[in-house]
Amino acid sequence: MSPRNPMNARKQRIDDLAASSVVVDDAGTVDEAPGVSLIASAWRRLRRDPVFLLGAAITGLFILVAIIAPWIAPHDPDARLLIDQVSRQSNPIPGPQAGFPLGGDDRGRDLLSRLIVGSRQTLLVGVAATLLGLLGGLILGILAGAFGGAVDSFVMRAVDVMLSIPSLLLAVSIAALARQPSQWTVIIAIAVVQIPIFARLLRGSMLAQRSSDHVLAARALGVKRSAIIFRHMVPNSLGPVIVQSTLVLATSIIDAAALSFLGLGNPDDAKPEWGQMLGQAQQYIQDYPHLAIYPALCIVFVALGFTLMGESLREALDPKSRR
Repeated sequence: MSPRNPMNARKQRIDDLAASSVVVDDAGTVDEAPGVSLIASAWRRLRRDPVFLLGAAITGLFILVAIIAPWIAPHDPDARLLIDQVSRQSNPIPGPQAGFPLGGDDRGRDLLSRLIVGSRQTLLVGVAATLLGLLGGLILGILAGAFGGAVDSFVMRAVDVMLSIPSLLLAVSIAALARQPSQWTVIIAIAVVQIPIFARLLRGSMLAQRSSDHVLAARALGVKRSAIIFRHMVPNSLGPVIVQSTLVLATSIIDAAALSFLGLGNPDDAKPEWGQMLGQAQQYIQDYPHLAIYPALCIVFVALGFTLMGESLREALDPKSRR
């Protein structure tokens, strides 16, 4: 009797298994969970992220104070209530006292009230500059990312030239062109500096969208180019740009303070601004450093809040850096 062929034995085993009725109900089941959008998934991580919560708390407090500043300020920020205590020879700066916990400045005005009201002007400059920079960046980014070719090359070369100049130097140069410094010269100068950042980021996102499946399907169906750009490419490319705007807002506040410190901001100190207060305090920095410390701390903490919140948003929305 010839030995049994291993191949025949394996074939016979497979046939037996196919012919038998195998029960697989006890093999286990997988719980079905509903799909979660990117925003909902990011929010689940953000609400458990202490870094984001700290940044959001600082940012929310700053915005709240800026909105209600005129109602919570103890005194009129331009009223010289302590002018009778100002003596150029012995005591040019009134110290802390009842009703004036931080004292006054060299003109007898309440320092605490000026810090509180100054938050509104700082927020206004930062938000306005960021929005204008975002608008300009969107226009250039859409032109470069949607059309490509010569348009893309021209726009990107202009963006490269702007990025080759240090941001603060470019902002100072633009602000210095104005005949008379004002709040709007600071806003425009900072906005121009931020335009190439948004333009390059949006252009990169849109180039990635051009080769995506849904864009290729829309082109195959004969959808107009304008509809593809504004209904498919732009909305799906705005995520990184919105996250970047939170980071840019922090740098805008710092740049605005720097321009005001250099004397290129609003010369009218009836409406205080933190950078402006820093510039006015430099002549008393050795004997009365608190005049510069208080507005500097406000700028640092607010910029820190926006930075922490922006970095957390970037990590939550970026699949490559999710923790």
